Amino acid sequence: MADLISDGNTKVAWVTSIANLNAPTASELTAGKDWTTRLTPDGLKTDPTTAEVDTSSLASTFETKVPGRRSYACEITFKRGSTPTDDQPYTTLTYGVTGYLVVRRGIAYSTAWATGQQVEVYPVACGEPQNIAPTANEVLKTTVKLTVTTDPATRAVVA
Repeated sequence: MADLISDGNTKVAWVTSIANLNAPTASELTAGKDWTTRLTPDGLKTDPTTAEVDTSSLASTFETKVPGRRSYACEITFKRGSTPTDDQPYTTLTYGVTGYLVVRRGIAYSTAWATGQQVEVYPVACGEPQNIAPTANEVLKTTVKLTVTTDPATRAVVA
């Protein structure tokens, strides 16, 4: 049995237009901005949370619950760039900008988007970018919180 590692096997893109969240096309994804090389190694966060609904009654002697509403805490942390191309995440992701954060896991980063690949599509709006305090021996970094604006497609398949 072999474990799948994340190093080099994750791709992240910012896409401005997707017709079907559950089946984005390879051309839509290719038209997006591939920012994988700009993100820090720990710079991708798409953490789900599920609320609990109490289904106990007055007669219950045991607390019972079922899954409730879901939400996602999304943010990306990226390296600032010294050229306009390398600084695209910073110049693009300003307060209120909307788009789609698309994540592909488990396939080599260098592999092109292709039909049949599983991806996660998060429709998001950008919060105010936060410049990370500079420290010695590090690049300049910025974090942007992304609010998920509608149900994401976390098991979408490229059409």
